[in-house]
Amino acid sequence: MSRIRHARGSRLALAGTAATTATLLVAALAPGATAADRPVPSRAAALDHAAAALLEHADALDLTGAQDTEARDVVVDADGTQHVRYDRTYRGLPVLGGDFVVHLAPDGDFRDADRATTAPLALPTVAPKLASPEAADLAANALRAANPGELLKKLTAESELVVDALHGAPKLAWRTDAAALDSLGNPVARTVLTDAGTGARIDAWDTDESVSGDGASLYGGTVPLETTRSGSSYRLQDATRGGTYTGDAENQTDLCILTICLVRAPATLFTDADNHWGTGGTDDRASAAVDAQYGTDATWDYYEDVHGRSGIAGDGKGSYNRVHYGNKYNNAFWDDSCFCMTYGDGDGTTFGPLVSLDVAAHEMSHGVTSKTAALAYSGESGGLNEATSDVFGTLVEWHAANAADPGDYLIGEKVVRDGFGREALRYMDRPSRDGASADCWDTSLGDLDVHYSSGVANHFAYLLAEGSGARTVGGVAYSSPTCDGSTVTGIGRDKLGDVWYRALTVYMTSSTDYAGARTATLRAAGDLYGTDSDEYAAVGAAWSAVNVA
Repeated sequence: MSRIRHARGSRLALAGTAATTATLLVAALAPGATAADRPVPSRAAALDHAAAALLEHADALDLTGAQDTEARDVVVDADGTQHVRYDRTYRGLPVLGGDFVVHLAPDGDFRDADRATTAPLALPTVAPKLASPEAADLAANALRAANPGELLKKLTAESELVVDALHGAPKLAWRTDAAALDSLGNPVARTVLTDAGTGARIDAWDTDESVSGDGASLYGGTVPLETTRSGSSYRLQDATRGGTYTGDAENQTDLCILTICLVRAPATLFTDADNHWGTGGTDDRASAAVDAQYGTDATWDYYEDVHGRSGIAGDGKGSYNRVHYGNKYNNAFWDDSCFCMTYGDGDGTTFGPLVSLDVAAHEMSHGVTSKTAALAYSGESGGLNEATSDVFGTLVEWHAANAADPGDYLIGEKVVRDGFGREALRYMDRPSRDGASADCWDTSLGDLDVHYSSGVANHFAYLLAEGSGARTVGGVAYSSPTCDGSTVTGIGRDKLGDVWYRALTVYMTSSTDYAGARTATLRAAGDLYGTDSDEYAAVGAAWSAVNVA
């Protein structure tokens, strides 16, 4: 993007640059060639021509030293005619209605311009009399008034100081974007323009960037999606959840040496014409993208709804997904360095596309761990790191309450295929069912692969939520013995999540081992329910039941 400061003293130098550019274009023509044979100017050449035109015709365009311009779009016709669209700022403030389009001949000569406003920009001051919080309150009230009878939730309003040249004489104004969720959980938004001198409303309009669509997923049936309108099409990007989006890795892979990636696979943003995404089958590359985006949405919602955490890092910023990574790649992973999730398609025999809800939530929960306790990924700490993702992956699945993929204590049951040899990647009620994970703690636990040493914490989590013995939960039969022969009474999934989340975010550190996890979760339970509570006693009993004393 070209950014130019308009100073009349630089006209001659820039005019010389424009002449040189035009001469070079003419010189490139073969002897005897006509204008029709002239090479079509590049985008960069068009920007150079327009920059020269702005300085040469500054007076006619009412451009002054108090204004800056920034090119927003460039169109070059087949015959070489150029059209460069600009936005303007005045003393650093965006100008609503300050946009204009410069039209140039094929040789770069200025033809004319279309301007949103011809009013001269000159304000006595850019200091507002109305404060930003007052403007935000006015916009919030306007959003409430535009949605009568609705109890709006999570209402936010952010104001930006602008110059309004769209409504008569240019004036200082606050442009405030107010957004909330209605009673059905759908986003509503309104932009309000307020006179920064008087507080009078200038204009207001509904903000319609974020729209509700749906997608046919591989594993979750037809799911709702929040997308972004872009002209006449839609992008698989969710403005209501920090701008999270999903792109196609195009079956490419990253080129990384240790933690430094020299080349990254792409994440080409998925787009769609009608806002109905995928077919529910692997014949459509968008189907896996639907699962990935839905998994991101469900994970965001769980952490925000249950723990008050906005986004993976807790800063309200979204991550992104790459699907169709590699060739028959049997894995999915979270990467802190790109703050992104990556999913392989599986080999079709052992695994299908690894985009199921609990896998997505598992991997993104690694991001939560990295931003909180940062549990080291080795030894007992590594087992706790993996278990944290299994616990929250499971809780996200329950929280989503999707009838096509109901909650359970099985990990990755949707992605395994017959060639894998069992019905799930891992089992929380009795982790040793996978043939490798540990049910009970002993001194050799830290020597196991972290995916297997995690079994002890997964076992603890199941016992704390559901209790010991045989039972059927959500139509799935479980049988969870204890290592010491004791009987454990569960306190429910919600309390398990509350205890583990507080322990992770408040008490655990990078070196926490199993004994430290017992201490951290007891402290968390004491904070939440009191040290004389049934919940506190249940935490201690569940750890004892897996031999962590």
